[in-house]
Amino acid sequence: MTLPDPPPPRKVRRRGLYAPYILALVLAAGWCVGWFWIRGEAERQMDAARGRLAAAGYTVAWQDRRIDGFPFRLDLHLTGVKIGEPSGWSLALPRLEAEAYAYLPTHWMLVAPDGVTFTRPRDGGVAVRARVLRASLSNFDQYPPRLSIEGEDLTFDAAPGAKPYFITAAKGFNLHLRAGPNDQGAVYVGLVEANATLSGLMARIAEGKPIGITADAIFSKAAEFQGRDWPGAVQAWNAAGGAFQVRQLTVQAGQSELDARSGVLSVDPDGRVRGTLQASLRQAPQALSAMGQAGKITPKAAEDASSAANVARQGDVAHVTLDFKDGQTVLGPVPVGPAPKVF
Repeated sequence: MTLPDPPPPRKVRRRGLYAPYILALVLAAGWCVGWFWIRGEAERQMDAARGRLAAAGYTVAWQDRRIDGFPFRLDLHLTGVKIGEPSGWSLALPRLEAEAYAYLPTHWMLVAPDGVTFTRPRDGGVAVRARVLRASLSNFDQYPPRLSIEGEDLTFDAAPGAKPYFITAAKGFNLHLRAGPNDQGAVYVGLVEANATLSGLMARIAEGKPIGITADAIFSKAAEFQGRDWPGAVQAWNAAGGAFQVRQLTVQAGQSELDARSGVLSVDPDGRVRGTLQASLRQAPQALSAMGQAGKITPKAAEDASSAANVARQGDVAHVTLDFKDGQTVLGPVPVGPAPKVF
C-alpha cells in the first residue's frame, strides 16, 4: 500500500513581506509633503498677522526670514526684526531664533542671542544684553496667550542721548503670563539682585543696595486689555472695570523689605496706580526718618508716618496700609511720594 503523493508546496507570496515597507514609504512621503505645507502655512500666517497689525497702526518688519528644521521641527531664523506700536514703544532684535515641533506648530520657543533694544516714547532706547534671554509662547486661542520670558545676567544700557533706565543690571528676570477662567489672567514678575535707581519710599528701603522684586497677581477683564497702543489698552481695560488682585508684592534690599500679600489695584485716568495694599514694612521708621532728613517729605510728615507705622509694629516689622490715591502714595495719613505710573 502506498500513500498518495503530497501536493506540491504553494509558491510564497511576497506581497505580505513588502507591505510594511511600502506603507512606511507612503507615510514618509506624506510626512514630507505635510512638513513643506506646514512651513508654507507658517509663513502665510506670519505674513497675514503682519498685515493685520500694519492695518491697526503697528510696525512689524524683518530683513530676512528662513524656516528649516526638516523633518520634525520648524526652526525660524529672523534677522533685523523691528516691532513698534503707535504710541512710540518699539522693540528691535538683531537676530531672533524660534523653534516649534512640526506636529505642534502653536508652541514656540524663542531665543534672542544678540539681545534686544526697546525704545520708550519720550525717553529713548535701552539696549538689553544677557547671558541667557529666551521665551516661550503658546495657547494663541486664549487671552492672554501663554507667555514666559526668562533672562540671566542682564545689563540695561541707555542709548546715547536717551534717559537712563531705572535698572542698570540684574542677576535674573522672569515674566509669566497665563489665561484663567472667567475672563481672568495671571501675571508673575520676578527680578533678582537688580541695581535700580528708585525714588521716594522705595529708594529709602533699598538704600542703594541691589533689590529683589516679586509680583504675583490675578487680573480681571483680561479680554478687554486691547487697544491701538499701550495707553489705549490700559484705558480700555480700566473703563471695563479691570483690576489687579495682588497675591504677593515684595521689594527687598538687604535687611529692608516691603511685603504686601493682599490688596486691589487699578489705574486712574492719568495712568497712575490707585487702590490699597495691606503690607508689612521692615525698618519703616528708619526709612521714613531718612526721607524727612533728605527733604523728600517734611520732618513733620515723616514723624507722623513713623508714628502710624509704629502703631502696629512687631519688632522691626510694621504692618501698614498703603493707599495709592490722587496720584500719591499714602502711608497711613501721610503722603510719602508719587504713585507708580503705568503710562
